[in-house]
Amino acid sequence: MQRSSQSRTCHDDAVADDAPQLPPVDSTALLGPTVIEAAVGALAQRNQHHFESMDDGEKAQALETWRGLAGDVLAAAHQALFGGVPQPNRAILVFEDGGGEEIAVHASFTPQLQDLGDGQVQGTPAQITALTLLEGLQSEGEEQQP
Repeated sequence: MQRSSQSRTCHDDAVADDAPQLPPVDSTALLGPTVIEAAVGALAQRNQHHFESMDDGEKAQALETWRGLAGDVLAAAHQALFGGVPQPNRAILVFEDGGGEEIAVHASFTPQLQDLGDGQVQGTPAQITALTLLEGLQSEGEEQQP
């Protein structure tokens, strides 16, 4: 069986003729940062009453947990829609304004990084590149602080 590296689309052919037709779903877009952040936003909205009572650290942890959950759910939806089309290895970095000069950085990895112990991890080339970028940003931020 030969597989293409191009994205695939899924159409629901079982929909009645008079039902509104949705645009085709791009298999790679389903797992992209825009969709994941939309899912995180929905989880934050759904859990707003808890989220508002959290301190900043708890909020950051909740957002990271929700990103992981959203990624897992969307990966399952991807598998259901596209069957054997493998999920691409990826590293997603999200930069958010945190107020003033602060920037919040979030990272998500598929598949998860493998902890090798002693502060070492194993990952795909994209993941290692993302980690290197994050370490560079962290070093830069530490040098700028008085």
